[in-house]
Amino acid sequence: MNATPLSDRLAVCSWSLQPTSADDLFQKLAATGIPRVSITLDPIRENTGGAWSDFKARCAQQGVTCVSGMMTALGEDYSTLESIKRTGGVVPDEHWAGNWRNFQANADLAQRLGLKFVMFHAGFLPHEKSDPNFAKLAGRLRQIADLFASRGIAVGFETGQETADTLKAFLVQLDRRNVGINFDPANMILYDKGDPIPALRTLGPWLRQCHIKDANRTKVPGTWGEEVVVGTGQVDWRAFFGVLVELKFAGDLCLEREAGTQRVADLRAGRAYLESLGA
Repeated sequence: MNATPLSDRLAVCSWSLQPTSADDLFQKLAATGIPRVSITLDPIRENTGGAWSDFKARCAQQGVTCVSGMMTALGEDYSTLESIKRTGGVVPDEHWAGNWRNFQANADLAQRLGLKFVMFHAGFLPHEKSDPNFAKLAGRLRQIADLFASRGIAVGFETGQETADTLKAFLVQLDRRNVGINFDPANMILYDKGDPIPALRTLGPWLRQCHIKDANRTKVPGTWGEEVVVGTGQVDWRAFFGVLVELKFAGDLCLEREAGTQRVADLRAGRAYLESLGA
């Protein structure tokens, strides 16, 4: 479907493998057969002299390429849709000072690692510009965007917590050239925020990276959908890759698995499914 070989685009989200150290990550990556990784920055930032020390040099020794970074906000509670709406991203005032401190350190770390793209969950975006939280959140996100821009790094919001139209309108108002999206089709289903295929077309101008994750929509409104192995859920992957071709997107595709106890096997199954599609 794309002129760029899948092996040159596919990566694994490090947090999917639940690594306890850099060595553990390298062993699990080897087991997936994918030597490219989207790396979560927070453990490296928090353990500079321990299990994650000299990470860049050790990646080079292991033949592992870091394609992007991910960072998390303080105090996020994913137990229910209501709890993550209240606690997600950089919305909560009580965590803003701590998040800003951590994000500054993460920006320095990303620069040292040579990353050009870092993603995070912004939090639930206000639907209307008249919402009193709109200006506050936009101000914080511009501050984060400018921080990373000063280091030559783009940032991406992960999709799913709002509809594609809401996110598009927010991105237009935000007006930052180094801000894009990490498109996760499963999140659109898990949060019940619409069909990921037309959403991908809507958000195409801001597309920087994709998560390859699958899910089934909830049957009980207001509750989570179910994340499943890639190829076994409700994402129409042929249509998804068809839109990527339309968009001429040749960027990274990061396999993500956040449920289950057989992460390596599930990621390998996801890779095999993509290969069967000729992605």
